[in-house]
Amino acid sequence: MSDKVSAQHILVDQEFEAKDLIQKLNNGVEFSELAKDFSKCGSAAQGGDLGEFGRGMMVKPFEEAAFNLGVGEVSAPVQTQFGYHIIKRNA
Repeated sequence: MSDKVSAQHILVDQEFEAKDLIQKLNNGVEFSELAKDFSKCGSAAQGGDLGEFGRGMMVKPFEEAAFNLGVGEVSAPVQTQFGYHIIKRNA
């Protein structure tokens, strides 16, 4: 099991917003474009790119979701104290 992942995410306030964005992804809209347009995280300007991170660097629900994804997979909405995340694992 890898001890590091590389991921992008989109952070929104409401679960319905996250589900709407997942629908847009399923319809072929680019993840990075949605992140730039909708994410309330500072990483939005980089298309939601968080770069590489190891275990213990992110809040637990986010970390577990990111590490459980396969490369190229996108998560269902993940709730943390910051809001709802959609996570895409890149490596």
